[in-house]
Amino acid sequence: MAKLPPYTTPLQRTWYYTFRFLTGLVFLFLITPILIILPLSFNAEPYFTFTSGMLTLDPEAYSLRWYQDIFANGMVNPDATGAEWWSDMWNNAQWIRATKNSFFIGFFATALATSFGTLAAIGLSRSEMPFKGVIMSLLISPMIVPLVVTAAGMFYFYSNDFNPFMEGKQALAGSKLGIILAHAALGTPFVIITVTSTLVGFDKSLTRAAANMGAGPVRTFFKIQMPLILPGVISGALFAFITSFDEVVAVLFLAGPEDKTIPRQMWSGIREQISPTILAVATILVLISICLLTVLELLRRRSERLRGVTPH
Repeated sequence: MAKLPPYTTPLQRTWYYTFRFLTGLVFLFLITPILIILPLSFNAEPYFTFTSGMLTLDPEAYSLRWYQDIFANGMVNPDATGAEWWSDMWNNAQWIRATKNSFFIGFFATALATSFGTLAAIGLSRSEMPFKGVIMSLLISPMIVPLVVTAAGMFYFYSNDFNPFMEGKQALAGSKLGIILAHAALGTPFVIITVTSTLVGFDKSLTRAAANMGAGPVRTFFKIQMPLILPGVISGALFAFITSFDEVVAVLFLAGPEDKTIPRQMWSGIREQISPTILAVATILVLISICLLTVLELLRRRSERLRGVTPH
């Protein structure tokens, strides 16, 4: 922590420490639900509360049974061994199926959002682009419009009964493709914002120099622009992936019976079969989020160094 300069007044010192104390309280308020979930996921009993044994730190009150249930829940023969157990788990376990769906949908939604968002950000960064404010507002509107409204609109648009363009074709509602397109639309604004912020410090004389030396727009983009804005692109892609991985409202509207993602499976578990397995899954998701946020922070610092915002 930086030291206060010697000329600070008593009032300034008081505010300095008071501000940090209040910030700590806000941080504690935000982090407390996560701190509660972590130990509860190791509860040996099927409760969502701390048992007397957990409060007294009795080793028998803690168990990995709910983490094991992630693999066993939904299996036809959980007592099988060897290759039969692995095949049964991979094909039938509900949480494993939801995990596979989440990564599959998240990967392709992230690829689409990153591609469209990067192109949109580059176009909006050009000085000759007309109506930039209006276009930017439209592109980031999925972040502003209530998600249930967006999801309902997507459901009706993807349905054959409401969309004349889909007449005679397979409806996108109830398919993985529909969820991927919906998540790509929700993730694109994050890519646009992160890439646009990266392009703010981009030296446009580099692209003009490349054009003077005979490089075309595509070659200039991949050889000059892309390496410099890559941290922002990756950051936007991670934000888009997190958005897809954690999103549940659009999935509730668009997912079919076999397309449940992890958040959708957690929603079903809360409504239909309350089980502490949800806490175990939530703990794993928290750890994944921490890893992704750490990567985002490292990329942000690298981007600032490349743009000369912070010293090397």
